[in-house]
Amino acid sequence: MPAPLISPAEKSYIEQGIEQDCRADGRGRLEMRHMILETGILSQTSGSARCRLGDSDVLVGVKAEIGDIEQGQPNQGRIICNVECSPSASQQFEGRGADDLNNTLTVALDRLLNGPQSGINLEKLCLIPGQSCWVLYVDAMVMDCAGNLLDCIVMTTRAALFNTRIPKTEIQDLGEGEYEFEVVDDVEDAEAIQDWDRLPIAVTLYKISDRYIIDPTVLEELCSQVTLTVGVNKDGHICGVQKGARGSIDPSLLTEMIQTATMLGKSLIQQLDAKLIEEDQAVQDKRRRGEPVEKLGFFAAVI
Repeated sequence: MPAPLISPAEKSYIEQGIEQDCRADGRGRLEMRHMILETGILSQTSGSARCRLGDSDVLVGVKAEIGDIEQGQPNQGRIICNVECSPSASQQFEGRGADDLNNTLTVALDRLLNGPQSGINLEKLCLIPGQSCWVLYVDAMVMDCAGNLLDCIVMTTRAALFNTRIPKTEIQDLGEGEYEFEVVDDVEDAEAIQDWDRLPIAVTLYKISDRYIIDPTVLEELCSQVTLTVGVNKDGHICGVQKGARGSIDPSLLTEMIQTATMLGKSLIQQLDAKLIEEDQAVQDKRRRGEPVEKLGFFAAVI
């Protein structure tokens, strides 16, 4: 199926609006769309989250399973990522139309979660050095595609890992290098992932004409000549930078774009984390009082 096209008139209209800092949907250049983020919505996973950013819709499930230590990393657990775009998310995804995008998004997510600046201490996932560890399978499903998929996937994954609980294990040393461990089935004893809040988010800037925007719609993405994705953690530190598409960025503009992404990313993380912790505390309070827990979603904001 051919790639979506945009007419010269539509492109000119979008470019002029961005130049005047008034996009087609009324947002400014650095404003995000309406966002709703929910956690703990898949009962058969160790953790889950769903994010609706504008009309983009992403669901992430995390499953913790015991697996073998990877060769060359005897004291670390593992995170395995997979991103799939549902054929119903876009006409472009019918058949095998989404294969290249699936691979691109999977690699980008894997770099953020397994890179040296990811923030997760993988050694905490090790059970028996050189033998067994916890393996976190992160599966993301794009259910509706309406622009800015990578940023949406990364935010949803971060929320799903916050929601993830790993069963407690009791390990016995039998001597002579032999160990035995038992997994405690009690859900109340399950433990959260340590240092989850060190995980970065992705902020992708799209250069259109001489300006740049965040959180584009599909039509705005078609107008972009080049993209710049910046990984930012809660301290405002840069965890990675990646340029996309074939366009070029002037060095002075590149510095400005990185600074802008860092500022926006740090602010967004602060808001997300505050809401995640607030919702989790409310759920725990309801459970202690024996009240039913109803998932309604909690976050709706324009950045």
